[in-house]
Amino acid sequence: MHTSPAHDPSGPPAGDGATPARPAGTLTLRAPAHRVHRRAILWWTLQAALGWVVIIGGQVAWLELADPPPGWLPLTLTVSGVLAVLHLGVMPAWRYLVHRWEATPEAVCTRSGWLNQEWRIAPIARIQTIDTKRRPLEQLLGLATVTITTASAAGPLEIVGLATDDAAALVEELTATTQATEGDAT
Repeated sequence: MHTSPAHDPSGPPAGDGATPARPAGTLTLRAPAHRVHRRAILWWTLQAALGWVVIIGGQVAWLELADPPPGWLPLTLTVSGVLAVLHLGVMPAWRYLVHRWEATPEAVCTRSGWLNQEWRIAPIARIQTIDTKRRPLEQLLGLATVTITTASAAGPLEIVGLATDDAAALVEELTATTQATEGDAT
């Protein structure tokens, strides 16, 4: 189920300032309880830096190999350098502040992104598979990604940047919880 933070319709009615009692069984959307591991900041920085090395490296190679180089190329190289510094300085820390996750006996909730932020909630009864993946850079940094596949058109939930031990514990917890939950995950 894909959700996003929204105005609480059970808030105070216009004009009187009183807060009505919340109906039993209703939930309020709040930030998930857990942050990803701090090493995720380094992982996101290294991933982004590799992309910028390709872009700026290509521009430098063109500048060196072109005879004569286009007059606009030094300007684009300067702009790329400034954007790279800003991107590498802001994006990883911002993502760390946004990325959160939580697993309860009822659901798994994730919040991710940086410019475009996404909240996702998957009821435990809808979980079909739980996978762990560790790309080479993640392995080097002791991180893992947990992917939770549900019967949803929105696709799987991903919790990136977990410490390897935390990812293993989460997979074990979710496996036990889903096996104990009635339903057919559809």
